[in-house]
This record gives sequence, C-alpha cells and structure tokens, in this order.
Amino acid sequence: MATDGEKFPSQKQDTQPGKQHIMNPLPQTINPQYKPANKLQGKVALVTGGDSGIGKAVCYCFAREGASVAFTYVKGQEDQDKHETLQMLQDAKTGDAEDPVAIAADVGFEDNCKLVIDQVVKVYGHIDILVNNAAEQHLSNSMDDITESRLERVFRTNIFSHFYLSKHALKHMREGSTIINSTSVNAYAGNPTMLDYSATKGAIVAFTRSLALQLVEKGIRVNAVAPGPVWTQLQVASLTEDEIKNLGSQIPMKMVAQPCEIAPSYVFLAAPDCASYFTGQVLHPNGGMILNA
Repeated sequence: MATDGEKFPSQKQDTQPGKQHIMNPLPQTINPQYKPANKLQGKVALVTGGDSGIGKAVCYCFAREGASVAFTYVKGQEDQDKHETLQMLQDAKTGDAEDPVAIAADVGFEDNCKLVIDQVVKVYGHIDILVNNAAEQHLSNSMDDITESRLERVFRTNIFSHFYLSKHALKHMREGSTIINSTSVNAYAGNPTMLDYSATKGAIVAFTRSLALQLVEKGIRVNAVAPGPVWTQLQVASLTEDEIKNLGSQIPMKMVAQPCEIAPSYVFLAAPDCASYFTGQVLHPNGGMILNA
C-alpha cells in the first residue's frame, strides 16, 4: 500500500487547501483488504478536513465501522472533493447509520466552529467522536519569510480550531466519547522549512496531553495521531516539485504512506472496545522513524 521507492510525477498546486481530485496519482482512500467489525456502530463522528487526504480516509473507515459521519470542507476550494466524499460515504454507510453531512467552514474562528457543532447536533443529536484534522502548511527557509498574518493563519487553522471545536463539542459529549487530534512527525523531529507548521503540531501534542488529563474524570478520552509523510493534497499544495519527486526518501522504510494506511490508527483510538485504556497518547504511523515521544 505504501509507495516503495516510487517517485511521484512532478506537480504543484498553487492554492491551499489543495485539491485531491486533480492529483496524479490519486491518493488511496480505500484499502480493499480492510475488514470492518462494527467498532463504531451507533456513534456520531465529526472529522474536520474530511473531504480529502487523511480526513477522507478516516471518514470512510468510520462509516464502514457503523458511524454516522459529518465532515468539514472549504467552500469554493474543495467543492469537487466534497461531492466525491459524500457519495463515497453514502455508499459505505451501514444500514442503521444516518446519511453523511458535509459542512462548509473556516474552522480557524470560534463562531464558525460553534456553527459546525450546532449543525452536527441538529442533525444527529449529539457527538461521540471529534477528529480535529484540518491543517495547512507552507514552506519557508527563514523566519523572515513568516509574516504576522501567515503565522496567525496557520495557528488559527492548525491549533485554534482544536480549542474551539473541542470546547463546543464537549457540551454535547458524554462519558465514553473521544477526541482525536492530528499532529505530525514534525512535532517530534522538527522541520527547518516548516517552522510555523511544526510549532502548531507541537502545540497539538501538549493540547492533547493536557486536555486528556482535564477530561479523564468525565470518562472522555483524548489522543492524537502523528503521521509521517503521506500522499495527500497538502503535499502538492506546499512542497516544491523536487520535494514531491523525493517524498519519503528520508524515511527508514523509504516509503510514502497512503491515507488508507493512516486511518486505522484513528479507528483504533475511536473504538471504545479497542482503546478504552488510551488517553493522552500519540500513535506514530511514520514509516520507521524512531522518536523520543
């Protein structure tokens, strides 16, 4: 499933968020060997940035496991990816699950996050699983390249949204609910060309651990996933063409993961029958990078 030693064709998208449907090759959302087992039957899940990339694969696996799934996307930029994901989820949902819902939102602002949560609750009644996944990244070789407006934008998307969505979702969560945050290998290894992005991902680790401790007595688990390089639209919207060609070459496994290889980590953390003793933890599907976690 991971791409072993294969170099991707030269390509570059100039706007964020990137568009999955024009990537070459398309990311692999579905693993045909995946065997669902009703791990999330009757659950309600919200996945931010669920129209594409890792978020789309997580939505698919959640739907296959019996959950009713809502996801956010960026209107205008991700409309085609949203339509394709909605159809995929409709086809994947189990008989007793509600229809999937797509919600357009800029999750970097609290009012928008509250509206997202309100809409999910209006449709499904409550929230069992929140996946804070939406993110953006930009390259820069010097701190001088990072403007105040860009710094605020990256922090709003990547970490402010975690605070806002969690804050409002918790009002509709009950014992046994769970929050899963998407961090990155860069939070642990660092990345000299993604200083602001890496800083937000480090903040997500601290946020995960602290919120887990705050909510443990309420029976709500909080964990995170820190992927290595994955073939998603985020890569082609931020990396150079040369970096795309060599993506994954620095990883011990010499592979780039596909989104469908990362999604089962989220299923594990979301499923109470699997991860009931996990909170404040981070899973590391990163191709063999040994980190001080």
